[in-house]
Amino acid sequence: MTTSTATTADARAVRDEDAFDVAALARWLGDHARPGWRERLTGVPVVEQFSGGASNLTYLLRYPGGAELILRRPPAGTKAEGAHDMAREYRIQSALHPVYPLAPATVALCEDPAVLGGPFYVMERVAGPIPRKELPRHTPRDPESVAALCRRVIDLLVDLHEVDIETAGLADLGKGEGYVARQVTGWSARYRAARTRNVGSFERVMAWLDRNQPADRGAVLIHNDFRFDNIVFDPDDATVPVALLDWEMATVGDPLMDLGGALAYWVQADDGPLFRRFRRQPTHVPGMMTRAEVVDYYCRRTGIELTEDQWVFYEVFGLFRLAGICQQIYHRYYHGQTTNPAFRWFGIAVIALEWRCRRIIRRAEKRRRAGLGGRTVRSTR
Repeated sequence: MTTSTATTADARAVRDEDAFDVAALARWLGDHARPGWRERLTGVPVVEQFSGGASNLTYLLRYPGGAELILRRPPAGTKAEGAHDMAREYRIQSALHPVYPLAPATVALCEDPAVLGGPFYVMERVAGPIPRKELPRHTPRDPESVAALCRRVIDLLVDLHEVDIETAGLADLGKGEGYVARQVTGWSARYRAARTRNVGSFERVMAWLDRNQPADRGAVLIHNDFRFDNIVFDPDDATVPVALLDWEMATVGDPLMDLGGALAYWVQADDGPLFRRFRRQPTHVPGMMTRAEVVDYYCRRTGIELTEDQWVFYEVFGLFRLAGICQQIYHRYYHGQTTNPAFRWFGIAVIALEWRCRRIIRRAEKRRRAGLGGRTVRSTR
């Protein structure tokens, strides 16, 4: 899920299970890197691994001459159908960079498994701090600076949703109307396929989503994994984003589904202790918007109008989808296909996410039975 071009301090020695033939990589890149890069890639790079990734594996390549690149490749073990498509991710990022420069430039794609045992692609490294569980060390902590950082992060998503997909050459990523329905059906099937015996069924949640799905709210380019730890900030001003990473799940679809997916990760200061335990980004610090404030801000910027009751679907779906992602990863850990100790707790996260979904649904149904309509979030356009 997470790629990283963070500071070198974020990289560590490559785990034994994720190692590959570095000399073979160097030979292949020397022959296949884009013009302008090929001549800079002399010698054999030092390779380190970023530990933050939970889906595709991400490595830092440091060449003797100073060139630095990022390599992305799938993990070992069972993979969900359609996931870890290196060629697709490479194509999206390559097409997007000219019209949305915060998508890093690509360098090479390899689909020959004889090189490293599977497909991979390489892109430029964008240096700068990346917020993870906490703000980077040199990021201003005063509420005004944090608020500016938060607004700029949401602006990234708004700007992405306003990309002209025809100009970018990415319109064919869309499958036409019915995006919401396809997502409900698809993620329900993925969750059932990845379920282990020690987590809940999510059947009530999936049934509610199926009954309450709205019509699509447009078709735009969506990131589908929009989080703070996929954003690189300017080393000279840590409140200014300079790159948006991890285009693995990008597609054309409903923008509110993208917002709901992003806010599934948004743990705020007044959340309960269990959710604060699983916080993976610094959305709790003074100056950050609450989830409701993010929705308001996004709607004002995009011109979308919706009620709080309408938003419930997107909130619940985002949490369910996050549970599906966590469960797919936990499935690999449960069956011994990865030994990363960080994945040990993902099963508990899945259980907590089901509780949260059901609680939100109960509150929404109680309001509906009482005839209480939520306020409307109105745009300023």
